[in-house]
Amino acid sequence: MTLNNWLDRDLPAITAALNERHQNFMQEERTLGTAGRERVIQLINLLRSALFPGVYENAPIDEERTDILIGTKLREAAMTISALVHQVLFSECTRAEKESCSGCQGRADYVAQVLLSKLPEIREKLDLDIRAAYEGDPAVRNREEILLSYPFIEAITIHRIAHVLYELKIPVIPRIMSEYAHQRTGIDIHPGASIGKSFFIDHGTGVVIGETCTIGDRVKMYQGVTLGARSFTLDEDGNPVKGIKRHPDIEDDVVIYAGATILGGDTRVGRGSVIGGNVWLIKSVAPYSKVVNSPELSPVVKEGRML
Repeated sequence: MTLNNWLDRDLPAITAALNERHQNFMQEERTLGTAGRERVIQLINLLRSALFPGVYENAPIDEERTDILIGTKLREAAMTISALVHQVLFSECTRAEKESCSGCQGRADYVAQVLLSKLPEIREKLDLDIRAAYEGDPAVRNREEILLSYPFIEAITIHRIAHVLYELKIPVIPRIMSEYAHQRTGIDIHPGASIGKSFFIDHGTGVVIGETCTIGDRVKMYQGVTLGARSFTLDEDGNPVKGIKRHPDIEDDVVIYAGATILGGDTRVGRGSVIGGNVWLIKSVAPYSKVVNSPELSPVVKEGRML
C-alpha cells in the first residue's frame, strides 16, 4: 500500500483519536500550555531585570535612568503576573463558576501586588546570597562575576520569586519557574522549600532540594547534595499523600559537602554541623556535629552525637 493510500484510509481515525485525547485534557488538566510557559519565562526575565538593572539586558543601559527601566519592567511584569495567575485560577473553576465568577481577576491582581511588594525584600536576600558566595569562594574576583556566571545565583533568584507565589498557593506557575531554573543550572529547588539568608551552593550541578525542606541562615553546600524524602506515605488507593512533611530541616551555619544525601521529614541537622562528602544520613544530628564516612561507608559522628 502506498503512503497516500494509507493516509486516506487510516489518518482520519488517528486524527479523531488524538483529538479526543486532547479535548479530554483541555477539559480536565489544561492551564497554561506551552505559550503560557513561555510567558512565565518572560516574567522571570522582567523581574530579574528589575532586581538587577543593567545585568541581564542585551545592551548597555543609561545608569542615570535606572529608575525608569525598573518602573517599566515592573509595570509589564505586574500585568503579566495578573494575566497568568488569572489564567491558572480560571482553569480550575467549574463551568458554572466560569460563567458567573469575577473573583479570579481580583485574586490575580492581589497576587501581582504582593509579589511586586516583596521584591525589595527579595533583593536584600539576594545581596546576602551574593555576599555569601563572594566570601565563601576564593576563586571569585568580584560580585558581578557571581551575577553573570554562577549558576547558583540564577537558581536562587528564580527560587525566591517562585517561593512567594507558592506561599500564595498559586498552582503551576511556581513549578514552571523552578524547572526552568533546573534546566538552565542543574540545580533543582522545589518552590516550596524555605531557604534562609546568606545561602550559597558552590558549583551547584546535581543539587536537589525538596518541597518541605527548610534551610536556615548562612548554609553552604556543594554539588550533588540531595535533601530528599526517605519514603512516601500512601493513601488507601496506594497514591502518595500530598502536603505532609517529607524532607529534612537544616539549621543555621551548616556546611554540606559534595554528594551528601540527607533524607526524611523527621531528620534535622543541628546548627553549626558539617556533613562530609558522600554521607548518607537518615537520622538527626545534634548541633556542631561532624559527620563523615567511615571506611565501611557508614556515617560516624566525630563530634556531638546521633539523636
